[in-house]
Amino acid sequence: MSVQAAYLGIVLLWATTPLAISWSGEGSGFLFGVTARLTLAAVTALIVQQLLRFRLPWSDAARNSYLAAGVGCYVSMSASYWAAQLMPSGWLSVIFGFTSIFTGLFAAKLLGERAFTPAKLLGTALGIIGLVVVFGSAIEMGSETVWGIVVLLLGVAAFSLSTVLVKRFAGVGGKAVSGMAITTGGTWVAALLFLLTWFITGQTWPDEIGERAIYSTVYLGVISSVFGSFVYFYVLARIEATQVALIPLITPVLALLLGNLLNGESLSIDVWIGTALILSGFSCYQFGGRVWRYRLRFSSGRAS
Repeated sequence: MSVQAAYLGIVLLWATTPLAISWSGEGSGFLFGVTARLTLAAVTALIVQQLLRFRLPWSDAARNSYLAAGVGCYVSMSASYWAAQLMPSGWLSVIFGFTSIFTGLFAAKLLGERAFTPAKLLGTALGIIGLVVVFGSAIEMGSETVWGIVVLLLGVAAFSLSTVLVKRFAGVGGKAVSGMAITTGGTWVAALLFLLTWFITGQTWPDEIGERAIYSTVYLGVISSVFGSFVYFYVLARIEATQVALIPLITPVLALLLGNLLNGESLSIDVWIGTALILSGFSCYQFGGRVWRYRLRFSSGRAS
């Protein structure tokens, strides 16, 4: 598989996932949709592992990585599926643009990375302003949509924290835990947590599941969750991280357009303005420091 094809595949997967999440809960409820997705993903990951004859490591670092990835997945997926009932599907992708900002803040605290450079502070400010604009549009839709955004932000924060913890745990012990192992182990932890939640809350099998919900769940469980993760790590190992970081700048716009075209979701000017501000903030947060350093080197070169 070429890197270009894999890169395009990630863009399409991330852009279509919010709409598939919205469709997968139709008629059956969000908890059934997310539980079915993660259970299917866990079984698929195990099958792929056996086909590739890949042995799952079981060191302390590996177990901690699986737990961090699985719990983060459980919390963020729960928030995403619940919020998808209350807002247009494309908004999920827009709000997840805050992943980089939350990740930077947690990395500063737990990994000692720099998070409060001028460019990152400007990016954070732009993102918050954009979120306020989106909030204004959400208020017009009703208080439930506002609560959906709040819960989704908590899910994004949980996902970002788990990402930092995985990075912290995965390199412990002198040998890094592979992305494939983290995907498989984390998926199984999340699936078991959702199954436990299903039984504790006394859920029952839905009386009727629509075809669109079935197809969406299979797509999310097999393609998006498992193969999407494998393709992501495949691309990440072969191109620069800055090129991978461009994907979240593309997918929210595509997700909004897909929601409008395929699901009849309205797109107000406030949503577009808020989205533009959030993505501008993300760009500044990710790339502003590099641009500033380049300008300094360029000015220094001219002065000499």
